[in-house]
Amino acid sequence: MRSPQKTASRWDENKSYILRSITFSCGEGSTSNNVCLFAGGLCHKHALLKSKYKRFERGATALWCVRNKAGNGSQTLMGIGSPVLPSVAGSVPGVDDAPPPPVRGEGRRHGKIICYSRNRSALCGAPIVRPMDQFAKETLPVSLEEEMRSSYLAYAMSVIVGRALPDVRDGLKPVHRRVLYAMHELNNDWNRPYKKSARIVGDVIGKYHPHGDSAVYDTIVRMAQDFSLRYMLVDGQGNFGSVDGDNAAAMRYTEIRLSKIAHELLADIDKETVDFEPNYDGSETEPSILPARIPNLLINGSSGIAVGMATNIPPHNLREVVDGCLHLLRNPEVTVDELIELIPAPDFPTAGIIYGISGVREGYRTGRGRVVMRAKTHFEDIDRGQRQAIIVDELPYQVNKRTLLERIAELVTEKRVEGISDIRDESDKSGMRVVIELKRGEVPEVVLNNLYKNTQLQDTFGMNMVALVDGQPRLLNLRQMLECFLLHRREVVTRRTVFDLRKARERGHILEGLAVALANIDEFIAIIKAAPTPPIAKQELMGRSWDSGLVRDMLSRAESDTVGGRTAYRPEGLLPVFGMQGDGLYKLSDTQAQEILQMRLQRLTGLEQDKIVQEYREVMAQIADLLDILARPERITAIIVEELTLIRSEFGDERRSQIEHNATELDTEDLITPQDLVVTLSHSGYMKSQPISEYRAQKRGGRGKQAAATKEDDWIDTLFVANTHDYILCFSNRGRLYWLKVWEVPQGSRNSRGRPIVNMFPLSPGEKINVILPVKQFDELHFVFMATSKGTVKKTALTEFSNPRKAGIIAVDLDEGDFLIGADITDGQHDVMLFSDAGKAVRFDENDVRPMGRQARGVRGMNLEEGQQVIAMLVAPAETAGEGEQAVAGSVLTATENGYGKRTPISEYTRHGRGTKGMIAIQTSERNGKVVAAALVAPEDEIMLITTGGVLIRTRVDEIREMGRATQGVTLIAVGEGNKLSGLQRVVESDAEGEDAADGATESDGEAPSADTTET
Repeated sequence: MRSPQKTASRWDENKSYILRSITFSCGEGSTSNNVCLFAGGLCHKHALLKSKYKRFERGATALWCVRNKAGNGSQTLMGIGSPVLPSVAGSVPGVDDAPPPPVRGEGRRHGKIICYSRNRSALCGAPIVRPMDQFAKETLPVSLEEEMRSSYLAYAMSVIVGRALPDVRDGLKPVHRRVLYAMHELNNDWNRPYKKSARIVGDVIGKYHPHGDSAVYDTIVRMAQDFSLRYMLVDGQGNFGSVDGDNAAAMRYTEIRLSKIAHELLADIDKETVDFEPNYDGSETEPSILPARIPNLLINGSSGIAVGMATNIPPHNLREVVDGCLHLLRNPEVTVDELIELIPAPDFPTAGIIYGISGVREGYRTGRGRVVMRAKTHFEDIDRGQRQAIIVDELPYQVNKRTLLERIAELVTEKRVEGISDIRDESDKSGMRVVIELKRGEVPEVVLNNLYKNTQLQDTFGMNMVALVDGQPRLLNLRQMLECFLLHRREVVTRRTVFDLRKARERGHILEGLAVALANIDEFIAIIKAAPTPPIAKQELMGRSWDSGLVRDMLSRAESDTVGGRTAYRPEGLLPVFGMQGDGLYKLSDTQAQEILQMRLQRLTGLEQDKIVQEYREVMAQIADLLDILARPERITAIIVEELTLIRSEFGDERRSQIEHNATELDTEDLITPQDLVVTLSHSGYMKSQPISEYRAQKRGGRGKQAAATKEDDWIDTLFVANTHDYILCFSNRGRLYWLKVWEVPQGSRNSRGRPIVNMFPLSPGEKINVILPVKQFDELHFVFMATSKGTVKKTALTEFSNPRKAGIIAVDLDEGDFLIGADITDGQHDVMLFSDAGKAVRFDENDVRPMGRQARGVRGMNLEEGQQVIAMLVAPAETAGEGEQAVAGSVLTATENGYGKRTPISEYTRHGRGTKGMIAIQTSERNGKVVAAALVAPEDEIMLITTGGVLIRTRVDEIREMGRATQGVTLIAVGEGNKLSGLQRVVESDAEGEDAADGATESDGEAPSADTTET
């Protein structure tokens, strides 16, 4: 074998050096790949790793230690993270005094280096060292790609395995496991006094978790919060935070101890049930896993973000999870769907409502799913029943109450959620209570549904059930999680049984020795008295063979009762020379002799002999039972079932989270009860609705009930009865259409004015709503007929307006300076009448206008002179074929700007083709001025006239004479100098009465307008 040519020069043991290089040569049976050069390692006299020979392949990464022994001290030279290279031939600069060749097959010291041999191949190393002041004076070329790949992969695996993901067996991350174990080691049990949190934190970071104290304390705080963990693992005393996001008190103030259920995670940990591993500095050992009698991963859940993956497991009810475990133990072929019957959904510590389980089932089947959570609420009447309030009793899991209230207030300020007048947090020690007061007339179901959509009153928990299985991250379904836990329990019970068996055998062995001593007590005492020292006495006792009939009887009974015969009760590793021999004599072992020497004199009484025999019988019975457990897997299953049943009875509780199995994603409308409402719109633009039940039946001539409170300069312009689920089409003067559901119209009392309609839509400056039309359904048999001020008309199928949009749509495309003056719903059997400010009118069949698309501009309906415009569009019943008379009697009231007007029978207006200049409707002489209004009226109607000076007059239609078309009319109102008549409006009676309450609000003749009729 070749030895290195030179050895290392001497160095000061009190200094640190850089291990420059160590050249290893291999002897017999070696290959070139075993010849290595290690460089760049740190050399220091304090050894962290034990010296051990390892075989490295060429190109691998080296971790090498060579132990140096000199005098009474020791040093370790380490080459860490260096690439394995071929040996360097020839001399090495700076090295002298070559050592002699090592002897094959043994380690031998050459100067300051020990050479190790393995498999008949001797290794010898010679270091070159340099002081620390010369460190890092040279650089080595390294591939950035390779360095990033290896380093980042190592970092990622460290985070995944050692920090962010829980183990499927005990459901804990390393920091949680270390905290619980440290508290266990300090005897910080549930039935002992509390200890300061700072003391626990110091123990954890000092012994097991070399990280920041805040990280450890935050872990403790979360395990002590009843709103974070379904079953708290730490019993805290002090301020540990709240659902408002308040921080816990500092660790020097709070006190903690293990909760009672946490002991189930640590049960039997002292019986070698789990593996222990060195801590970060090798000074302590810590468990790699906890025995965990409870399925902690499911009952408390877990969440964490690793590198490239994350986990989010919801908490569950312990009673349900244990039932699932027991069912799986008894029926190993059970399916996930069958387990879902026992574990239907998560059970959150903050309770709340689980809204639908389709996403939960998906999560249980695949490991990924979606849990929709809702706050639990109820309604209360306030202000003597005139208003209502939404009371929030329970929040979804992990929702910050303070942040939630701030979000609601923000939405109210931004008017994204309307109808809320006040928000108060009345929560106290007795429970949660958040009060959301509503404005008068608001529907609480509607407001609550809007809050569900826009706030965390409805939240989602994304299930991503990733956990470590055998040290590898895996996505698990419900069955797999239970299987992994039960497999862990089988291993723990088996290892516990093996431990108990070993201890029982050792105890039985000691009892045999005590029985031998009692049977030969005089000789034992004589030997002990004669021995000069205890070791000599022990040797004397072990050197003889002893006769004991008591032991023979004990052993014979044990052999007959124990599975496996004589060998079953002997401790493992006990040499055959000890114990009962073939000649019937007994040889004491070292353990027995030591126990005899330590025996107290009171054990020499006859009663003690009986106790030894009785205890020996019990130990032998225990050994037989333990052997039977190990021999029969069904016994282990029975033990697991028994333990789980006890845990369920002691810690099981009722489900907190309510499950709504058949929940669907409801629109706000789904929460509205269908009912008929009376909808009113005043001339000033105030809109409201009232239940039709507010209008009781009266006899004809009754006084009726006032439908709305109006000012002297305002009146009800439009009134109709519609169902809460009907639409209201609202047309603006800019030709845009906005939608409104009847239930969206604010309900008000008879004395309220309602809400301004301009506040219900995103109107642009100068835009106003001038036509509203109720629609029950969008069918193909009806049309929307529109007219503009420049004489353009357009007919569009009603179905074109069946897709509501919040921002509205263009109903008719208008030219600059044009505006919409009228719109109505037709069925193809009506005539359309257009009136211009020049006193002309045209009447034509609506079928003269073909249906057009929504984007079309329309066609000419009336031919206007320069400066003229259309001021009114009326939809009248079609003429009866062959008669020239109108099927329904009625008249047209026209009014001019100087206060003159007249009433003309509708039959006087004959049909002409569309697009003509029309016929004379009223003379527009200098006396009359321009026409400002036209309306279909009946004799019993009333009209309101208003001037530009704000003067109002209300008069009955039957007081206005019927006159021919070509007349100038009569005085309707004295406008006064400088004023003009600005408008005329048919008044819908505000004192509505009806023949029957079911008919709703009616006009003065007792007939209610239909839901499809618009009075304009």
